[in-house]
Amino acid sequence: MSEFDQASRAQDQAWMNRAITLAKQGQYSTKPNPNVGCVIVQHGQIVGEGFHPQAGQPHAEVFALREAGARAQGATAYVTLEPCAHYGRTPPCAKGLVKAGIAKVVVACADPNPLVAGKGMAILRQAGIEVEQGVSEEEAKQLNLGFLKAMATGMPYVRLKVASSLDGRTAMASGESKWITGSAARQDVQHWRALSGAVITGIDTVLADDCRLNVRHLDGVDLAHIVQPKRVILDRHGRLPLNAKILQQPDTVMVMGPFRRELASLGVIQLDVQSLSSLLKTLNDFHIYDVLVEAGATLSSAFLQEKLVDEMISYVAPTFLGQSARAMFNADFVTMAEQLRFKLIEVTQLGDDIRLKLLPSQESV
Repeated sequence: MSEFDQASRAQDQAWMNRAITLAKQGQYSTKPNPNVGCVIVQHGQIVGEGFHPQAGQPHAEVFALREAGARAQGATAYVTLEPCAHYGRTPPCAKGLVKAGIAKVVVACADPNPLVAGKGMAILRQAGIEVEQGVSEEEAKQLNLGFLKAMATGMPYVRLKVASSLDGRTAMASGESKWITGSAARQDVQHWRALSGAVITGIDTVLADDCRLNVRHLDGVDLAHIVQPKRVILDRHGRLPLNAKILQQPDTVMVMGPFRRELASLGVIQLDVQSLSSLLKTLNDFHIYDVLVEAGATLSSAFLQEKLVDEMISYVAPTFLGQSARAMFNADFVTMAEQLRFKLIEVTQLGDDIRLKLLPSQESV
């Protein structure tokens, strides 16, 4: 690659990184739509930019084209996700770019949605617009891990969150667990909840903690702009009490368990499914593409053993709780060959605690 090509590629990445930054402004509010940012550049200057703020509102390209106006003629558009090609709540963005006279479109990653899936880029090329794909692709994919997986596989992206002591314990033998981690780590959990379309937990966690599992505070973010996650409770024996705090917003609660008329009268969605995989498929049918599991050892272990976890968020506090405290997981392995290995991708210090981000390892033991 020549020095000119290298410089051009670096400039493309810089503009795309700006589009990625814009897209993140919608990370808590666009569900179930993907996060998308767009930057329009003319003669080395940004003449228009935008991001998709909420489902039902215009897409990122529309806001960028509005700001650019006549300056979009002959310009280059940088978009984090392939422009849509279908009529939904809004017209297809690919046709909007054509109509505006855009000369070139740089796309970070393709859209696997069957309604798009290359059709957006095909519309652009058929109109004589130059299309380049793959600039900052991996960074752009991180914006929409759930949406991309759901469109490609029909299953949501599952994050498992755990918080433990140095000796791998999550609560005292009595069930007491407030608080193992500090305030910075607990605030960080709010971010992962806000990203998620649903938070899954077990009835034992609800009974022990009387938890709400909603988003209550995010620094610098107006809660009114956050799409609150559904709270999904696995309650096979119908033990959820009607005075549980989680039922103070019953229309955002889903229960996997036997049908209960009193829950139906509250507006709780009751799911007639029998397995974790069928639960996830059902959530995908509800257009829930990102799932956060916040549960006890049994349910967390089940998600891991059934290979349903895409990413683990593990908070570790600098404390020991002792051997009688409850373990993080309760899987019963006999041989080393049964172990579940992970790849560490990120370590972040949060106050006195650390957060580990891990992906399941594909390596054999």
